[in-house]
Amino acid sequence: MLPAPPVGYHAALMTNVILIFCAILAVILLTAKFKLHAFFALILTALVLALAALPQTDVIPALKTGFGNTLASIGLIIVFGTTIGVILDRTGGTTALALAIVRLTGGGKAPRAIAMTGFLTGLPIFCDSGFMVLSGLNKSLARASGATMTRMAATLAVALYVPHCLIPPHPGITAAAGVMGGSIGKLVLLGIAIALPASVAAYLWVKIMSPPAGTATSDTGETPAPFAMENLPSAGKALLPVVMPLALITANSLIGLMPGHVSPLVSVPLLFLGDPVTALLIGVLLALLLVPSGKPGAINAMCGDAIEKAGPILAITAAGGAFGAVIKAVMPADFLSSLLAGSHLGLAVPFLLAAILKTAQGSSTVAAITTGNLVAPMLAGLGFAGEWGATLALLAVGAGSMMVSHANDSYFWVVTKFSDIDSSDTLRVFSTASAVAAVTVLLLTWAVSFVLL
Repeated sequence: MLPAPPVGYHAALMTNVILIFCAILAVILLTAKFKLHAFFALILTALVLALAALPQTDVIPALKTGFGNTLASIGLIIVFGTTIGVILDRTGGTTALALAIVRLTGGGKAPRAIAMTGFLTGLPIFCDSGFMVLSGLNKSLARASGATMTRMAATLAVALYVPHCLIPPHPGITAAAGVMGGSIGKLVLLGIAIALPASVAAYLWVKIMSPPAGTATSDTGETPAPFAMENLPSAGKALLPVVMPLALITANSLIGLMPGHVSPLVSVPLLFLGDPVTALLIGVLLALLLVPSGKPGAINAMCGDAIEKAGPILAITAAGGAFGAVIKAVMPADFLSSLLAGSHLGLAVPFLLAAILKTAQGSSTVAAITTGNLVAPMLAGLGFAGEWGATLALLAVGAGSMMVSHANDSYFWVVTKFSDIDSSDTLRVFSTASAVAAVTVLLLTWAVSFVLL
């Protein structure tokens, strides 16, 4: 028989629950209302929470441990993933892929073509960067096909957005995986499988909600500059840095599912090459082949730009890790597990937490990181122990982190301004499509859980 808890134990725990709730609310207010940078909002809130609930000697060690452990688990993945995206952007690889897909689908199927382009581009490239790169092509396709700019913009936006929220190496879901203990390989494998039908559902929603072709839009009428076709790399060469890392990571996961059934001569090299860090580094090397020969300065500039772009993401991710470490120290995992045991809330808990954070403060990355740290101690109580369980919970976090993109999300304004459409059209079509994609991911994840658990 377990000894009875000391007098005042449960009262102290409930006080800590209230403090954690206030800390989450503080992060939302600081980032959404007062526009404080997410890094400082997370660090300052973590510091105040630690001072309020932990012994003074444990405050700084908790912050340092959470900060450092997060960078150790996913820092290199984010840097290499960002580098691949930057090189594809600067060398014209993204444009080459886009034009190849357009040629395959035909100009008369412009929305379908841009949806396929967006999804493929969104695997390695952040959604905002991908939209900026492809916005000129999107306008050209709209003019050539007669599709409204509202439909084309929302179609591209959601096709980039779904993989950004669900699939590593994007920072939010990758950081959450590092905290929650999920397998990056399993997350990539299952994430792509679920992201595809979710993207189709959002595509169909955009088609329903958009005005019919030929109706007036708020397009400025400006003609984008033509693409310099002769300077573009081949589509196959541009595809390699995207496909090869994903294939290696998937192979790593498949070998992990068949222990003892694969010869060590095959499994040992593939387990090394399929580690996300190694696989993405190989992707970087393949991406460098897109840089024209005789331009070593261009390689240095691209790598420098990638580091500059990854720096703020790493800082926010690590700050989220520090915040999560303090929450774990303040709230014992066994208490959370016992509190949620038998609640039958399941995937609704990570989904709703991420959805509330996303809708309130705008950043999918901050929502995923914060929710990952909150949910990690709850996994056993929710019934999601083990790698597959954590992977399913991660997909629920990713689904919540995409619901809903609206006026407090910088991506919302990238879509609106680069497409020259009214914000009311973006809100009506794209924002609702982001909710459709999120709910679809949750439902599919819930269905898959009956098979895997």
